[in-house]
Amino acid sequence: MLKAQRILRTRIAAHPKTADVLTSGDVIQSFAEIRAQGVHLEMPSANVERTLQEGDVIRVGDLALQVWWTPGHTDGHLAFQLGRLLLSGDTIYRDGCVGAIDAHHGSNLPQFIGSLKRIRDADIDWLLPSHGPIFRRDPAMLAQTIERLVTYQHMADFGTCAVDWPLIDQWESELAEGKMPGDDEPKG
Repeated sequence: MLKAQRILRTRIAAHPKTADVLTSGDVIQSFAEIRAQGVHLEMPSANVERTLQEGDVIRVGDLALQVWWTPGHTDGHLAFQLGRLLLSGDTIYRDGCVGAIDAHHGSNLPQFIGSLKRIRDADIDWLLPSHGPIFRRDPAMLAQTIERLVTYQHMADFGTCAVDWPLIDQWESELAEGKMPGDDEPKG
């Protein structure tokens, strides 16, 4: 990041929640350190000179980019609208996949769903993600992705990102009732 800042002769700007991560050089929340995958990147602290909020405008020459706060992948995730284009970051990719969902990195499924609904309903034509090809906004594909994330909210697979786990509630209820395995099977 610091090398890019020198080459581009620019200032570092980020959402306040991301600014804290960049300023501290946090290797976990920045994805610089993912032990399970052997990722160990240097993450020097960066001086964030400007914080960006929902609705701010960034001017680059004659262009004006409107800042969208799109939490979900991370809690400080931003997207940038330029006319009918949205630089959508890690919110959605052409195949309907989304940026990594991991509580250690600030992911939040209900917020992710809200950000995807916003993109689905927006008056934009093209999405420019951080990874992969540019693609036309497809409300049907976005709706499928939203439904998948709604399901993830109730699955143990997503650990602390899940909002609940109905199976554990069912099991606790069965324990309280003294229900034993096979009690529901027909006696024959």
